[in-house]
Amino acid sequence: MTFSSKLIEKSVEAFAALPGIGRKTALRLVLHLLKQDKSVTEQFASAVVAMRSGIRECRICHNLADEDVCQICADTRRDRSLVCVVENIRDLMAIEDTGQYRGLYHVLGGIISPIEGIGPADLTVDALLERVGEGHLKEVIMAISPTIEGETTVYYLSKKLQPSGVVVSAIARGVSFGGDLEYADELTLGRSIVARVPYSR
Repeated sequence: MTFSSKLIEKSVEAFAALPGIGRKTALRLVLHLLKQDKSVTEQFASAVVAMRSGIRECRICHNLADEDVCQICADTRRDRSLVCVVENIRDLMAIEDTGQYRGLYHVLGGIISPIEGIGPADLTVDALLERVGEGHLKEVIMAISPTIEGETTVYYLSKKLQPSGVVVSAIARGVSFGGDLEYADELTLGRSIVARVPYSR
């Protein structure tokens, strides 16, 4: 791809660095922005800069937030006796989109994967154990992708939570084994949350 402008070339490279965007799509986005009023491009750029500099991690559940506590944790209408453990932010968003769950969340930040060198210490396991130790939770729902690594993570967490006496459940297997939670359709994922079952070790 040949460019007549170094500025356009650099912009295309920046967009193409994003996941799922090839150089042709990146060029189309750049040309689209060039057709817009200058203020539109400035708003777009300032929104991205503000997001990157202002976004933070919720100190309670590790979700993305504008403040120290995310909107979900701050919502007094949520069921504070339930916490749903997810691998990442995308899984949290996928479950929220179902409209079937009104409890709280805990984002692990990954799953245990010895092959990739990811152990419990690399995840927010200690923070989860602290939350359970406070005594407010009645049930911990494991909503982790049904892969080998995911099952290993659920098993590890369930063993860690066992002494607390809290109920540990897992989403029903409407989600196929080996699949990623974020790609499950809303209806299937919603039913999996509602039809969760006690986790058997």
